[in-house]
Parts: sequence; C-alpha cells; structure tokens
Amino acid sequence: MIKIITTVESIEQAEQLLEAGVDELYFGQDEFGLRLPNSFNREDQEKLTKMAHDAGKTVSIAVNAILHNEDIEKLPEYLEFLKSIKVDSITVGDPGAIHIMRKNDLFIPFRYDAQVMVTNSRQINFWKERGAIEAVIARELPKEELEKLAKNSKLPVEMLVYGATCIQQSRRPLLQNYFNYIKKYDSYGKERGFFISDPNDSSTHYSVYQDINGTHTFANNDINMSLHLLDLVKMGIFTWKFDGIFTPGKNFVEIVKLFIKAKNEILNREWNSDKAKVLNESVKMLHPKNRGMDTGFYMIDPSMIR
Repeated sequence: MIKIITTVESIEQAEQLLEAGVDELYFGQDEFGLRLPNSFNREDQEKLTKMAHDAGKTVSIAVNAILHNEDIEKLPEYLEFLKSIKVDSITVGDPGAIHIMRKNDLFIPFRYDAQVMVTNSRQINFWKERGAIEAVIARELPKEELEKLAKNSKLPVEMLVYGATCIQQSRRPLLQNYFNYIKKYDSYGKERGFFISDPNDSSTHYSVYQDINGTHTFANNDINMSLHLLDLVKMGIFTWKFDGIFTPGKNFVEIVKLFIKAKNEILNREWNSDKAKVLNESVKMLHPKNRGMDTGFYMIDPSMIR
C-alpha cells in the first residue's frame, strides 16, 4: 500500500537500505540523471539492479536530465543497456526521450517527472494515456492543491517525504564562471559545500553546486513530512520518496528505517500524533546540523503563492 523509494550513494548503502526494507532503489548516472548522490558506472548499475531483484525489490533509473541534441543521440544505447539488465522502470520528463523509447522499440515503464511542471491531475492523466505508470508531483504544491491532484489523478503519485528540494537549475557552469571572474580556482561539486545567501537576509542558506548537468541551487530547508504522514495516506499518496543527496551514509539509512517503522505502524493502525512527534524529533537528531527542515509548501495558503 505504501511504497518507499530511496536514493543510493554506494553499493554498501544499497545493501543496508534493502535490509532495512525499502521497496525501490533509485539511482543512475549523471549523464542522464539529475542531482544524484552518486553517479554509478554501468557495472555498478547492473550490480545494484541484481542486488535489488535478489531481495525481491525493484529499481528505478534516473533519466530525468534536461536532454539537448547531443544527449538525446546517446540515449538509445543507454536504454538498450537498461533493458538488458532488466530494470523495472525509469524516471523521465523529456517527451523526446519517451518518443525515442517508442520509436526504437526500447520502451521501459516510466515514472513521469517534469520537475515543477507536474501540478495538476490533467497533465498526469495525459501521460498515463502515453504509458506512464506513476508521476512525480512538483514539490511546490500546498496541501489543498495536493488533495485535488491526488483525488483526480489516474496514476499513483510520488511525493518527497524527506530530502532536499532543488529550486533552480541552469545548464550554464555558473560557479565555474564566477571563479574564473574572480581569478580563483576551486572544485564546484556538492562535496565542496558551497551556498549562497540573500544579501538582505543573512539567515538564508541556499546550497549550490555544479556538475556535468550545470548548476543546481537548493531550498533553504529540506523536506520532512514526519508530522503529516496520515494526511498523505488519507489523500491517497502512497509512494514516498527519500532523497539523501545532502544526508550521507549511515544517517540516511537510519532516517529511512524510522519512516519504514512508521509506515508499518500506519498499516497496522498503530500510528498516532504522539508517535509522529517522536519520529519528527528523531529525524531532527539524524539530519545534518547545517541544514534546516520544514514542510516546504505543504502548509502554505495557495492564495499566498505567487
């Protein structure tokens, strides 16, 4: 009834997550997938897929990059590889990629993910008619709009329950350009820990990094839906995503374990508000100290969003 999907940063972490009871591993390589904790080579993608299948679980591969002409030309060969290792699904938002799957007899069941664009059930239902099996809803939706979307969607919808939210992406190498301008040279990846702040608000802390897909900027706070899990169930949102891009190693595994325990208690009708508060505090203890948490747009009045 409730599916737990998690990102993966290593083979070792994947083993721990599968042992913890996750339902689906989400990974890929950064040539075709956006904002992954790690970019896995082909050998490791095959190894992870077999590992999940041996555990009776599934995998979904990130193919959600913004694909330009040179990228789309490389896609058929990658899809052939994914079909050969029998992945269960891919996550994709580029209609060109979906067209290539059909044109070249390379169809893989796909979760539709057009980032901030997936804000209404009609769009989701449109892609259901074109083969989508699930849809990743935008992270900028308040509760009132989520209720309407979930009620009218003909596909299962995936929602971020824990993890970081990207608020801007540019294909341009903005960090590299900046350092070139000031004649200082540094690494630009997420491990460097760069952030930018609003000059008029010193409390802002927008994480930013650069990779082969360009420059990515993240919201001040990460998402934590600990206190609202029953709301999601009542809405019919049963696919829960956990993103560990800024929560590395064992702590991410322990956070996922806490939510799996909550999932089981919800299914056994043992969940209550007191347990939700305990979960919330436990997640805070494991969350990176330099990153805040909130519920994103969830509690915002829709009329206040501009």
